Amino acid sequence: MNSPATMNRETALRIALAARALPDTSVGQLVEILHQQVNGPLTEQSLQGVTVTDLKIGLAGSEEDVDLLDTPMAALKEAVRILWGETVADDLPQPVALSEVPAGSIRVAIASNNGAQLDGHFGTCLRFLVYQVSATAKTLIGIRSTLEADQAEDKNAFRTELIADCQVLYVVSIGGPAAAKVVRAGIHPLKKPQGGEAEAVLAELQQVMAGSPPPWLAKLLGRSAERSLRFAAEDEDA
Repeated sequence: MNSPATMNRETALRIALAARALPDTSVGQLVEILHQQVNGPLTEQSLQGVTVTDLKIGLAGSEEDVDLLDTPMAALKEAVRILWGETVADDLPQPVALSEVPAGSIRVAIASNNGAQLDGHFGTCLRFLVYQVSATAKTLIGIRSTLEADQAEDKNAFRTELIADCQVLYVVSIGGPAAAKVVRAGIHPLKKPQGGEAEAVLAELQQVMAGSPPPWLAKLLGRSAERSLRFAAEDEDA
């Protein structure tokens, strides 16, 4: 069992900040809870598997007493975000709001855990980076956290809905049932097990778009602008 003194700096920092976000919870108490809920040593990677439910059970002492826990949900969510690394400096780029959808572009989601990287599995990634991509330009338009998926009855359906306005999804991996939901939503999943920098992955896609795209991509290029505009209109009406 590792203690804050034996953890690397980033892991210890996340736990300390998360404990601060939880009322009446010391660093030592949180470390004990995390050891109970995490299989193996506490690391940056293992902390990314901690959920709001894990914290609720740990703080309550048992599943039976969860309903008696008076810790605010907002505090629990903030603690999980910190443990995941979402509020720790992450070299994330700043999204840009588009006034209009560029002609001949598609919307692409990238499963990510760290910075502007394709390094996430569909069912466990911390966020989706969403880009508007044409053959000549690519713009980050959104960073969508998956934290709320933990509270959803169908986590894969929730994640799919997060990127429902996208036409293409890049992941390191995705399971069969999740892939089926993504496809039914009209999103084309692309697995890239080796991952890589988002900019490099999108540059490869742009080369294909500029050349002779396969039929599925050519079809998307013909309908993507109309679909993206429809979602933009729905957002304005919401």
